[in-house]
Amino acid sequence: MKEGNVKVNHETSDRSHSLITAILFWCGLVVVSSLYITIPLVSVFAEAFKVSNSQAAWVGSAFSLCYAVGFLFFGPLSDRYGRKQIILFGLIVLTIVSPLIGLFTNLSWVIVLRAIQGIAAATFAPAALSYVVEHFPAEKRITTTGFVSTGFLMSGIVGQVFSSLISENFSWNYVFYILGGVYLITAILITFFIPTSNLPQIKGSMLDSFKQMGKVFAQKSLLLCYIITITLLLSFVGMYTTLGNYLSETFGLNSQDILYVRCAGILGMLVSPFSGQLVTKFGLHTVIRIGLSLAVLGLAILGFSSNLAFLIVMSVIFVAGVSITISTLISLVGQLGGTARGSAISLFSFILFMGATLGPIVAMAILNISSYLVTFELLALLLGIGLIASILIKSRG
Repeated sequence: MKEGNVKVNHETSDRSHSLITAILFWCGLVVVSSLYITIPLVSVFAEAFKVSNSQAAWVGSAFSLCYAVGFLFFGPLSDRYGRKQIILFGLIVLTIVSPLIGLFTNLSWVIVLRAIQGIAAATFAPAALSYVVEHFPAEKRITTTGFVSTGFLMSGIVGQVFSSLISENFSWNYVFYILGGVYLITAILITFFIPTSNLPQIKGSMLDSFKQMGKVFAQKSLLLCYIITITLLLSFVGMYTTLGNYLSETFGLNSQDILYVRCAGILGMLVSPFSGQLVTKFGLHTVIRIGLSLAVLGLAILGFSSNLAFLIVMSVIFVAGVSITISTLISLVGQLGGTARGSAISLFSFILFMGATLGPIVAMAILNISSYLVTFELLALLLGIGLIASILIKSRG
């Protein structure tokens, strides 16, 4: 009888973990999509508000800047007020602010509200990643982290496709109206299906948390993890920024064809949820090195490709490598962070998405003074620095 009960409880636990994983994946996908939705809308905003493209681009930049800086605060805040509470707070703010953006006809107000949206969106990543590390058993932790990080990466494509389709068929305003509804539904899912943490909450001031971040930087292994972190989304976003122009000029593809090539990258992202199984077989440090090696290889060879099909395959290998590395690295950072886990993961999130912000800037700067080949190879070299850093991390963590 006891064995039967244990089996039932185990199955219930598995179902519960699967449901939480699915909700966190969805939440990561829709929250981080807000970072990318305005990329196809820059020219639309320029026309609607009668401004230049560079002025209209602030609709995206304001979000990115506040999003990255917000990570530094919401990890420590989630240590104090609870992971679920912070995620829910962010979703409620997003539910209110997103539709308001669609109502304004003044660009300055749109930029201000996008900045608030960026701050609210920053609640999810550090709180959710810490939640997974704390509440999932070791054998499920990396798999769940893989799903969440897949949501982050897929959002880069899904966000752009969503806003393009809505703005073309309705208007840019409806992108934000619909997003508000999506965030409301997501907040309801979090409220009813994500268990509240019973773990003791950290006491003390926010200043103590920032002092703790200083101590995190003093750990050599964590510092090496952060060196890897900055290279990941910097090379990922940098590669896709360069790839768009490369496909247009070299292969004569139109914007729709380029979107299809970008979508092929989703195949590489699908490897990420299997990172847990790879870690069980090969170990955390080995999988990080495998992921980085694949990413470096895919990106380095991609620059030499004159065959479109081969180029697409190399881009998928590159994305697979980045996806495996991100999901595994999050677990390592959480493990190395110990009692300062919230601060360690906040810094990870901040550095990861600062890399995403720097990606297009670095890629275009290289491209302006060199060729596509050199740009791809220098981005691969940057990832190579991350690979060297991974080798230097001590296996004992």
